[in-house]
Amino acid sequence: MNTDTSKILGINGLGRIGKLTLWHHVGRKFFDEIVINVGREVGTGMDDLVHYIERDSTYGRLEAFLHGSRAESVITDVDPESGTLVVNGVKIKILSTDRNPKDIAWADNNVELVVDTTGQFLDPNLESDAPKGSIRGHLEAGVRKVIASAPFKLKQGAVIPDDAVTTVMGINDKDYDPVRHCLISNASCTTTCLAHMIKPLLDAFGVNRLLSASMATVHAATGSQQVLDRLPQAGKTDLRKNRSIMNNIILTTTGAAKALQQVIPEMANIGFIAESVRIPTATGSLIILVINLQEELDKPPVKRELINRIYEDTAKKQADGYLIFTDKQNVSSDIIGTPRAAAVIEGHETHTRTACLSIDLAHMQGLDKEMLENINDRVCAIQVTQAVIYGWYDNEMASYVNMLGDRTVTVAESMG
Repeated sequence: MNTDTSKILGINGLGRIGKLTLWHHVGRKFFDEIVINVGREVGTGMDDLVHYIERDSTYGRLEAFLHGSRAESVITDVDPESGTLVVNGVKIKILSTDRNPKDIAWADNNVELVVDTTGQFLDPNLESDAPKGSIRGHLEAGVRKVIASAPFKLKQGAVIPDDAVTTVMGINDKDYDPVRHCLISNASCTTTCLAHMIKPLLDAFGVNRLLSASMATVHAATGSQQVLDRLPQAGKTDLRKNRSIMNNIILTTTGAAKALQQVIPEMANIGFIAESVRIPTATGSLIILVINLQEELDKPPVKRELINRIYEDTAKKQADGYLIFTDKQNVSSDIIGTPRAAAVIEGHETHTRTACLSIDLAHMQGLDKEMLENINDRVCAIQVTQAVIYGWYDNEMASYVNMLGDRTVTVAESMG
């Protein structure tokens, strides 16, 4: 156990989420030191690593991101021999030897909390000595807590073990038990936005009135997509992921529906479909949520104004600022960099339509035949309102990474 009073964070991986997590924490300065495992040599040396860290095609230069356009470089004291540098006053150490979590020198560097941003180690049931590595390998390497920057991936029929939990800040973050849980998934950017769109509606209407729901995320490109068309690898069945993201709108899948049940268990009782469409933008994504609600005689009718008021009231009551309601007309670039916002509800585009559905009781499952014979009119009319709600999210820095940073700090605080 680390007896030093300094707070040290480990980051495994330096891809999109890894680098932006570094940016977040050197700005926040909760941690005194950050140890980053890259797991390989970078370019021709430390200067190339510095070049990568301080520049970003989406968010600009690090110093301007932190301090404004006139700021000078915040990276100093670069020492290739020790693999260390200082970023905005925070000491950084780079590890470049091992990629398997169990072999990373976390213990040697007094790291007890790691954020794994690789997206490679997501099965919490795999043993630490799994041939291709496991998230549990970090624990064997001396770490006490691991936060995964993606949803857990379970084999069919498997369940999340008792020492693991999936949380979304502002939704079920209190499900994390500091005594029991050592593996924490921070879900995904889409699940995070979706959870903050669904929860206010469940709180307002109750699970029984929500008949069904579906969502489509119009999602920015990710690093797993191809810049130009590419021949698929052996065994790959989705040919679209090998097509150029620069030139196409690409249909794909999302695990948001399954992950949502882990953070909002009531969703298991609601028919829910989730789809994803990738588009040629660097960041800034949109969820189009469609819900069907049963109208009730003793309740106000579900209209656009009611839906918007639910979100507006929720946003005002929240101290964390994870939900934002706006009646302005936005485009995706307006959302990039919005602080801490899991979801930005575009109230201007909320729509509702109410229709009367006729249901023949004779065709409903589970009804007793004798009961049906005593009913004269077997056709029931039920009023159902369909609502369409739009929620923006910056799938990289502003939404997901900022909330990942909040999760990381709360876990660190629970460790004492």
